[in-house]
Amino acid sequence: MRKNIFFTILTAALLVGVCGGAAARKKPAQKPRILISTDIGGTDPDDNQSMAHFLMYSDEFDTEGIVSSPSYGSGSKEEILRMIDLYEEDLPKLRKHAPGLASPDYLRSITKQGRKGPAPLCGYTTATEGSDWIVECARRESGRPLYVLVWGGLDDIAQALHDAPDIAGRIRVYWIGGPNKKWSVNSYVYIVENFPNLWMIENNVAYRAFIADGKNKDKYNGGFYDHFVKGAGALGADFGSYLGGRPKMGDTPALLYMMDGDPADPEGESWGGRFQRCRRSPRVVFNRTATERDTVQNYAVIEFHVKGPVLGDEMKGKPCITLTIARQSWEGYYMGGGDYMARYSTYTLGTLPYTITSDIEGFAAQSGAVTIENSWPGRPRPTDYKLGRQWYTDHGDPALFHTFLQGGATIYKWRNEAMEEWGRRWAWLK
Repeated sequence: MRKNIFFTILTAALLVGVCGGAAARKKPAQKPRILISTDIGGTDPDDNQSMAHFLMYSDEFDTEGIVSSPSYGSGSKEEILRMIDLYEEDLPKLRKHAPGLASPDYLRSITKQGRKGPAPLCGYTTATEGSDWIVECARRESGRPLYVLVWGGLDDIAQALHDAPDIAGRIRVYWIGGPNKKWSVNSYVYIVENFPNLWMIENNVAYRAFIADGKNKDKYNGGFYDHFVKGAGALGADFGSYLGGRPKMGDTPALLYMMDGDPADPEGESWGGRFQRCRRSPRVVFNRTATERDTVQNYAVIEFHVKGPVLGDEMKGKPCITLTIARQSWEGYYMGGGDYMARYSTYTLGTLPYTITSDIEGFAAQSGAVTIENSWPGRPRPTDYKLGRQWYTDHGDPALFHTFLQGGATIYKWRNEAMEEWGRRWAWLK
């Protein structure tokens, strides 16, 4: 009897060692309903890596949609379909181990084209195939909420909420914000102003801990491709074509959140992070030229207002000025009464010089600077957007920072386990 007990304990210990601690994963009690909004094919190939991750774990979700969201590049529905084609090549081997993996034809049927390019000042425009599909999925009768995992801009979510406000109580959004916030700042403002009670995880910075060690050569980072992926089917060959095979996968924490713990509890432990309630979203308004002494919280919405020639009312809300900051240019708008406004958000720290220019006759160019500090949401201001009780964001406890990344430790602590487990699925393809 003692030998049997010893053998059982030893076997369990060996299994934990082999699995890299992955036994710690606690799958949700029910398969979550999910819809993915992705800017795949745009300026960053990390969405392709995250898409491969999703496809190889599609047996763990009730997936209702995959929407090509604004990519600010050449991203499109066709890029999602290309990834599904690769998945179809590998599926016979994968299904030997996970028979519940989704059918390629089904995945194609739920892949939709969302908006291309950012929304105008109001935050929405006309419906897209993608935004209509979000509405259709959200309105389905179910005892489970629809989790919308946003890997890019919020434009299709804003459009869906505008067209069907009744879905606000039926969806739960996990958004990889950060740089995606500056690309879809108008849609973000529309949502916080009109749907402050939306169930939202706004992950602006914690997700970055998942890619913090990208230059390390260990098997979970720089060596991941050589150790786990090389020679692993069509998806593996595709994975190696991005970033030299280095895994970036900045959007993957949204997927991991649905794979571990209780998705209904953002304050609990999860592979996709642990979050805290956020009752306000920083908004900083400058009605004068800003200087480097003016500090703004990271990820805040910034409004630069400039006086200029009075135009006709038909110009209200029209783009007519250009804000250049951090080596990028952004449209600004005429607000009426000689007031011009450029809206911006950033994740770049330090002092950022800026210029505001226009081709309008009599418009005086403006140059200034603003200093971005590493705090979120930081000190309150009377101009902040007020949020409801279901808005969550990166945890502010200093003990949960990873280096300078707020809340990053809540994701970083699980990264090796997540990558080790995925590595076992890659082995199925060899």
